[in-house]
Amino acid sequence: MTGGTELIETVAAPMADAVPERARRGRGWGPRIWIPLVVVACYVLAAVFGPMIVTFDPVATDTANRLLPPLSHRDDGSLVLFGTDQVGQDLLAQTMQGARVSMLVGVATLLLAGLIGVVVGVVSGYFGRWADAVLMRVADIQLTFPGILLAILIAAVIGQSVLNVVLILAISGWVTFARVTRGQVLATKNREYVDATRTLGASNWHIIRTCILPACTAPILVIATLDIGSVILAEAALSFLGLGTPASTPSWGVTIANGRNLLSSAWWVSTIPGICLAILVVSFGILGDALRDRFDPKMKGI
Repeated sequence: MTGGTELIETVAAPMADAVPERARRGRGWGPRIWIPLVVVACYVLAAVFGPMIVTFDPVATDTANRLLPPLSHRDDGSLVLFGTDQVGQDLLAQTMQGARVSMLVGVATLLLAGLIGVVVGVVSGYFGRWADAVLMRVADIQLTFPGILLAILIAAVIGQSVLNVVLILAISGWVTFARVTRGQVLATKNREYVDATRTLGASNWHIIRTCILPACTAPILVIATLDIGSVILAEAALSFLGLGTPASTPSWGVTIANGRNLLSSAWWVSTIPGICLAILVVSFGILGDALRDRFDPKMKGI
C-alpha cells in the first residue's frame, strides 16, 4: 500500500502542476502588474504601520481646530496633512485607520467567500448529479438578487460591526468563486493525468487535493484580485449608508458620509478619503485584469 501511494504521488504531482505552470510561463511582470502592486503595497504599509506612526487619535475631537484645510497647523503648531473635519478629528489618522479597516474587511471577506465558494464548486463539479443540481440552483437563486441590495437587507437585520460586514459580503460574494471553481473542475477532472491517478487507485480526496485544487489556483487568484476592489467599495457603501462599521470605527465610508454636507465649504473631508478609495479600487481592478490576461492561455502573446 505504501508503494502504491508513493507511485500515485510521483505520477500525480507533476501532472497536477502542469496547467498552472503553463500559465506561469506567460508574459513577464510588466508595468500593468508591478505599478498597481506598488500602489497596493503602499496601502498595506499605511494600513499596518500608519496608525502606529501618526500620533493623532482618529476619534479624538478638538473643536478648537475644526475644519482646518490640508497642510494647516493646529494651535499647538502641529501640521495636519489632510486637514480636520467638523469636530476637529485628524483626517490623516482617519484615512490610515480607514485603510486598515478596508483591507481587513477585504481580505477576511475573500478568505471566507473563497472558502465557501471553492468547497461548493469542487463538490458540485467533481461529484455532479444531485449535489450539482442543488448547489447550482441555490447559486442561481442568490444571483437573482442584486448583491448590494442583498447586503443592505442582511445588514439591516443583523446590525453594525466589522464582523457582520465580513459575513454580509461573504454571503453575497461566494457565488462567483463557486461558479469559477466548478467550471475549472469540470475542465480538469477528465484529463489524462487525473484519469491516470484515478486508475492507480487514488481516493477522491487525494485526486481533489493533488490534481483538482492546483488547477483551480490561478483562476481563484484572479477572481480574488478582481473582487477585492468591489468588496472594499461595498464596505464603504454600507458604511456610508450607516449599515456597515459603527460610527465609532473610522472607515472611509463613514468619513465620506460625515463630510457630504460640507462639500461647498470643507471639500477635503469627503474628497480626500474618496480619492484614496478610488485609487485603491482602480489599482486592484488593473492588477486583476493584468493577472487574468497573464494566466489565461488564450490571452498569451496578445
